[in-house]
Order: sequence, then structure tokens, then C-alpha cells
Amino acid sequence: MKTMKIRGHKRIWTDIEKWKNANLKLDLENLKRNERDYAKIWVHPFSGISITNSQNPEPKSETKKRILNGLFDIYESWKNQLDELNEPYYLKVWLFEPRFSKSQVVCAIGNSIDFYNNTFNIPENTKEFKSDSVGITKNRIENFNWEHRVDEDFMFSTDIGNLEDYENEKEYLENKKWFKNKLKKKHIKKTLKDGTESYAFELGKVWIGEKN
Repeated sequence: MKTMKIRGHKRIWTDIEKWKNANLKLDLENLKRNERDYAKIWVHPFSGISITNSQNPEPKSETKKRILNGLFDIYESWKNQLDELNEPYYLKVWLFEPRFSKSQVVCAIGNSIDFYNNTFNIPENTKEFKSDSVGITKNRIENFNWEHRVDEDFMFSTDIGNLEDYENEKEYLENKKWFKNKLKKKHIKKTLKDGTESYAFELGKVWIGEKN
């Protein structure tokens, strides 16, 4: 699949600033009610579903740096607001590599404070976070402690379903063939308590960051 070409960098940078500013203020009432909140990167063309037969691109260079600084600005703003609650909280930056566009700021309080602790698996060989950033961005990165986790895509043995779940037998057989071919790729299989098999496909790394 081809990757969509990026055009109009100045417009994108303006959209990044708007996205950041829209997320600086944490909705504390909503957080108290739901106990969890997050700020994902909603900036075209890096977010959403592509309506063409092409893959959404990943931000690079100056654009990536601006988004990264936006995530740090959101994190710091949320931290100041959460500190005023005078109660424990979970607040982390999740940086995906190479799927940087999936990165986000995540927080939780109350009974959900441990909700995200097991979101990502720990790799067999953990690595140290090394950034190619320079200047202010590098300094901001170094103000965080980073933990290495695995970015994975999951499938389950129940995903295929039954013949009656499909419009016709051809569609069912095509999906079954696709599923079988997918399982030829490297993955980790586990059997869940209910007997369902899960298949984890490694896509890259996730760096979990928390400010020192």
C-alpha cells in the first residue's frame, strides 16, 4: 500500500497548534466521572481513516518535533491540574515507534489508577530510550523517565466467527484464508481462560514516559 504524500506543512503546523491548545485544559469533571482520559494526535493527515487506497503517513522532522512538544505541553498542563486534586493519579506519555502518530497522553485516577499498567507487554530484552532530537526537545525528553514496552496488534481465534455471520460462503472462506495467512507471520500465541487463543504480532516499541 502506498503512503499518502504530505502537502501544506504550514497548514499542518497551524493544525498542530490548534490540536495542542484544544487539549491543554483537562476536563476534570469528566475525569472524576469516568476516572480516565487521554489526548491522541488528531491532526490531518496523520490521524483518522484514509479514504483513498493509501496509508496515512507518519510525521517527520519539524512536524514530528512540533507534535512531540505538543504532547509534552499537554502532559505538563495536565500534571499541574492533577496536582491540585491532591490525590494519586496516573499520568504518562506514550510514544510509539515507528507508529508515532499513535502517541498520546494518558491519565487515570481513583479506582482506575492502575487500569493502564498492563496495557503493554514488557519485552524480553528491554532497551534504553535514545532520541535523535536536539536542543529544547532533547532537554524535555531527558526530563522524563522512559520504560520500554511492546507495540502489538492482536487477533483472536474467535475473530473468524461462523459461516452464518457472513453474507455468503465466499466471503467467509476469503476471510478464513486471510486469517490463516496472517498466522504465518511471527507472533506469540496464548490461550485465555475461556479457551480462546490470542495471537500477538509485534509492530514496534512503545516508550512510556513519566516526568522526573
